[in-house]
Parts: sequence; structure tokens; C-alpha cells
Amino acid sequence: MAINKIYPDAKTALAGLLHDGMTIMSGGFGLCSVPQALIDAIRDSGVKDLTIISNNAGVDDAGLGVLLQTRQVKKMISSYVGENATFAKQYLAGELEIEFNPQGTLAERIRAGGAGIPAFFTPTGYGTIIAEGKETREFDGKHYVMERALKADLTIIHAWKADTEGNLIYRKTARNFSPMMATASKMTVVQVEHLVEPGELEADAIITPGVFVKRIVKLDSIDKRIEQRTVRKRAA
Repeated sequence: MAINKIYPDAKTALAGLLHDGMTIMSGGFGLCSVPQALIDAIRDSGVKDLTIISNNAGVDDAGLGVLLQTRQVKKMISSYVGENATFAKQYLAGELEIEFNPQGTLAERIRAGGAGIPAFFTPTGYGTIIAEGKETREFDGKHYVMERALKADLTIIHAWKADTEGNLIYRKTARNFSPMMATASKMTVVQVEHLVEPGELEADAIITPGVFVKRIVKLDSIDKRIEQRTVRKRAA
């Protein structure tokens, strides 16, 4: 019997999944491929004391920044503070716990979580504050830091196209952390721009297999904001 994975809106797709103190992975890089509809639904639910695993927290009024504004986030596991003044202000005031990671280390911790690898060794960060309190080892004359894998209760991601079985295609660099995050949690919910029937996607183009996706929301529209607009001056 086929399982219906399609939900009418973000609120319905997250029903029964949210609770205080949970850990959520959120795809996106800057404002690229941020699952904004799902983030807004989390904000509206009022759930609090969240641990969020994401490269960064968007900007003050978009992306995960909206959850920081409402003080629903207890801890961020991230790589970059970036353009979010609220993120920096809460951290410096001791109101937000942050676990900073080198960007490649963050990506590998998520991938390891999805692959069932509990920990790994990396040379990145050895001899720096990143390595404080962590196990270190020497292999072939080189020093490494042990990093633990990351897993979550819920993953929220944005995809360009999906079929109703949950097979996903991301558009170019909008792929970023999402494929790894889809494998590393108990439940993956995705918002998509285009929804098609099974068999309509080119099999070799599928990046995230539907087995990892449990719920899908089809967006009627999407506001693709630009974090830093850079343009050339017009020719005279």
C-alpha cells in the first residue's frame, strides 16, 4: 500500500513532531535553499529550548533568524555567525550557547551521523581552541582531533523538485548540506518548489532517495532573498 507523504501546508507537515528541547537540522547556506515555510511553522508553534544544527542562522528577519528573534533557540551548532546581528548579540550576552565548527568538520559530522559512524579523526583544528576537551591521536606522524557525529530528532530542508514518493532533486549550489541532513535524523520533512508523479524524475538526477523523506509540502510560491547583493556598475 502506498504511503501518502504529501501535506497541505507546513504546519500540518510538522504536526506531532515538535516538542521543547528537541534537536533540529536545517538545510541552507546563508539564505540559499533555506526551508523558510517550515521554519516559520516552527516559530508559530511556540516550541522552545531548541538545539539547531545549521551552517548559519540566516539574517535577523529571515532563515533561522526568526527563531532567534523569538528566543526559541537554546543552542546553535554552526560554522558561521555571518550577517545575523541577533545571533551575535545573544551569544555575546551569554543568552545563546554556540558550538562552532570548521565548515568541513560540520559537514562531515552530519554525514557521519547519517552513515552510522559515531566519530572520526580530522587534522582540522588540532592545536587550536577547537580541540580543547577532545581526544587527539597521532597517525603516521600527524596529529588528529576526534569529532563526534551529529544526529537530530528532525530535519527540515528545501528541494527544487520532488516526486510524491519523496525522491529529491536540488538546484545547483542549493544542494549544500541538505542531502547529508536528510539521512541524519529520525524524521525528514521537505518543502519543494515542484512536485511530480513517480517516474517523472530522471533516475540519475535524484540526489536524496525517497526512503529518507517522510513528509512533503508543496510551496505555492517562494521568496528567494539575496543575502548580499553584488552588482556591476552600468556602462556609461
